[in-house]
Amino acid sequence: GITRMSVFDLPVPAWMAEDHEILAEQAGRFFEAEVAPRYDDFEKAGVFDRDIWEQAGASGLLCAAVPEQFGGPGGDFGHEAVITYQANLKGCDGFGGPLHSAIVAPYIQHYGSDEQKKRWLPKMATGEYIAAIAMTEPGAGSDLQGVKTTAKRDGNHYVINGSKTFITNGQLANLILVVTKTDPSAGAKGTSLFVVETDKVEGFRRGRNLDKVGMKSNDTSELFFDDVRVPADALLGPEQGQGFVQLMQQLPQERLLIAVYAIARIERALAVTLEYVKQRQAFGKSIIDFQNSQFVLAECKTEATIAKVFVDNCIERHIAGGLDATTASMAKYWLTDLQCKIIDKCLQLHGGYGYMDEYPISRMYRDARVERIYGGSNEIMKVLIARSL
Repeated sequence: GITRMSVFDLPVPAWMAEDHEILAEQAGRFFEAEVAPRYDDFEKAGVFDRDIWEQAGASGLLCAAVPEQFGGPGGDFGHEAVITYQANLKGCDGFGGPLHSAIVAPYIQHYGSDEQKKRWLPKMATGEYIAAIAMTEPGAGSDLQGVKTTAKRDGNHYVINGSKTFITNGQLANLILVVTKTDPSAGAKGTSLFVVETDKVEGFRRGRNLDKVGMKSNDTSELFFDDVRVPADALLGPEQGQGFVQLMQQLPQERLLIAVYAIARIERALAVTLEYVKQRQAFGKSIIDFQNSQFVLAECKTEATIAKVFVDNCIERHIAGGLDATTASMAKYWLTDLQCKIIDKCLQLHGGYGYMDEYPISRMYRDARVERIYGGSNEIMKVLIARSL
């Protein structure tokens, strides 16, 4: 394990207070000591053990931005960012905690009634509930208007029918935020979000844990809803038809979070590569002593530094409440593209060993690829940015 990361020569970012720094140390120790030694087992199993979720909850590493009155530590997005950063820096990329905490919890926090928040958030903070968000369907990915899953009012219940796919945390999740159409004729205005507690309903089932190129330990599933009856108060927000607006308001944070994953992995890729090129010999000298290696790494370090400054600026603006969707889209697409580019160059510097699974760079190469697709494909990000021109 790399104990001291020295890739960036940057001051502590302005958004980081002392408690963020303390949390970063604590989270780093948790992922290094509790998760990393078992990570290969989770990769083989295709899923994390629930006990890691419970340990993370007990350590204050779930739902960091949830207020204390609802069972959370009462932090801000900065606290979520440092936990996410440390998980990825320590090579625990497949942990679904950041999605649970920084993507699903905010929907309940922003749009839930007090009663809904009291019912769901404390159990999410302890890891008793593991959360997922079910947007994507077999026929609708980045095109959220194309969602076919329906929720029909029936007395004091709604009946949900449809299927979802590629759902992160899908095998473990027992609290699922489901994107539905309550009025299929109304386009975006007919979209509503429901919170489904899977242990309390009938007609819900999970498909298989999907086989993927990378991110093996991060369970990803098909979900099926066959006449799933949920109480009317499973609807998120005071009235139906709010789902599209809710999604548009929360997706920038998801996109920024993905950029945080990317910059942490860039830092790790450079750290493991610098360590490797200093030790490995060829033609009687270390790989680092060849000018090509130096130039490649100089470029990577420069681009990584620019990326880090940009991400920190986005986090600072987001904590202050001023990060616009366009900039979040820029962060998501540019950081994930850069991540793949830098990891590819780092793998090359490892030579044949880079292609072997015993070196972490090989897994990083596989795991990074999906980031350019999920959370809205990078092509969609460019469409959103182009609208601002």
